[in-house]
Amino acid sequence: MRSARYQGARDFRVEEIEAAAPAAGEVQIRVAYAGICGTDLHIFHGHMDARVTAPQAIGHEMSGTVAALGDGVTGLVIGQPVTVMPLAPCNDCPACRAGHSHICQNLDFIGIETPGALQELWTVPAHAVVPLDPSLSLAHAALIEPLAVACHDVRRARLASGEFAVIIGGGPIGQLIALVAQATGARVVLFEPNAERRAVSAELGIEAVDPLALDPVALVEERTGGAGADVVFEVAGVAPTALQSVEFARVRGRIVIVAIHPNPVPMNLHRMFWRELEILGARVYERADFERAAALLTAGEMPVDTLITEIIPLERVQQAFERLERADAMKLLVAVAE
Repeated sequence: MRSARYQGARDFRVEEIEAAAPAAGEVQIRVAYAGICGTDLHIFHGHMDARVTAPQAIGHEMSGTVAALGDGVTGLVIGQPVTVMPLAPCNDCPACRAGHSHICQNLDFIGIETPGALQELWTVPAHAVVPLDPSLSLAHAALIEPLAVACHDVRRARLASGEFAVIIGGGPIGQLIALVAQATGARVVLFEPNAERRAVSAELGIEAVDPLALDPVALVEERTGGAGADVVFEVAGVAPTALQSVEFARVRGRIVIVAIHPNPVPMNLHRMFWRELEILGARVYERADFERAAALLTAGEMPVDTLITEIIPLERVQQAFERLERADAMKLLVAVAE
């Protein structure tokens, strides 16, 4: 089979390798589409070599069909459309025993610690496979994983219909959070300085505002009668936006840290104290989030075609990463299997 494998920093090559047959309890999937995300871009830059064993296919946003079943696998049939929830918990650590296996203390992320979806045939544990409605297009299904992130973020925020939400950052996850928040019945404003990303928001029906062109805190206070936002999602991942996030929140508002901040950043703890704010971490997703994401897409409630900048062939994976690092695409899908 063909596999686009990470060789080292800034180097992907498409190679012919032997497909891994499914062992007991495993499923082999013929990959239709794979998405490239920010984590994959970190891998491309060589920042995650401690977790990725080169040469290796990576990728965890995907869709495909069941190609083969290992011994003991039930509930799936050959040719069935599926996606993968790419988490492999230990099921024995304190987090897992407490029912939080998605943030297992020994978590392996399938497609990072183990080979990923940028290969024609991908073998994964059966527990990670999520069946799909046959009516859902496989191109749209490749967005279930990032949409599940957004579903988890919104659920973690306890966002309710009628509440006001601020999203800081208009990349793919920020846009998806806005869509899920609106589907929940919330009022939304998204702050994004990049004009092209704001144009995507407009196509999606999301109000996006340039925070450099006005006072964003004053805008939120105006929209909320001086109260502030019920929920603030920090998705930009830079120190200034993390610091500003608490300024948007109402008394007892919730601030959800979605972006990965690899280094400690300043936080206005006096504002946290003064308004009794909550700060919530939100990492990956749970099965319920995957199922909601699949249901939203199947029902046609997410206009995700606008988010897909281009579908490219497997042979152009290297160029796709180079394009994403220039930030001139929202979401690129790779057509994997011929």
